Amino acid sequence: MEKNPKKRSSARAKKSSWKKIDPTERPGPQPQVTVALGLGTNVGRLEDNLRSAIRELDRALESLVVAPPYYSQPVSYAAQDSFLNTAVTGRTRLAADELLALTKALERKAGRRSGPRFGPRTLDIDLLVYGDLVLHTPELCIPHPRLRERRFYLAPLADIAPHLPVPPDAITVSELLDSLDDPHQVERASWSREPLNG
Repeated sequence: MEKNPKKRSSARAKKSSWKKIDPTERPGPQPQVTVALGLGTNVGRLEDNLRSAIRELDRALESLVVAPPYYSQPVSYAAQDSFLNTAVTGRTRLAADELLALTKALERKAGRRSGPRFGPRTLDIDLLVYGDLVLHTPELCIPHPRLRERRFYLAPLADIAPHLPVPPDAITVSELLDSLDDPHQVERASWSREPLNG
């Protein structure tokens, strides 16, 4: 007895219209990534400069954690005032280049202008770590190329994320700080008021 030809044609139609979905092409939100940023300033009202930037970052990142501030000696360009530095960690779905664009926008908003490399500035925000990403482009290097060399990055970051792994070898922030050979000293300070509360 012959099978119903309509059923056969219907089955062929269903088979031909079915397509396997590549998971990498599936639309949807990107996974959250843990990021660390370093902030510094030595022009104007230093704590206010940092506090304003931190409030903006709190709107852009989730679970923001803010380190205590540190005073640090200038590096490579000595004829300037000491810096006030801090670090933050948070989680984001922004791509690395999008986060970089945000930091540059915040620097401009704070009044930063072109000047000598390592020179005075109202605000400097550096993307230190972006998950386990290792990236080297003319615009952006991750992890930050001087993260392992600078006490003013590592000291505040170790206060809030001592066990954060730094790619590519996953050595932790506290381990990097313990083994650091940087003659430039930092001095821990304190916020006059909590940076996220006014």
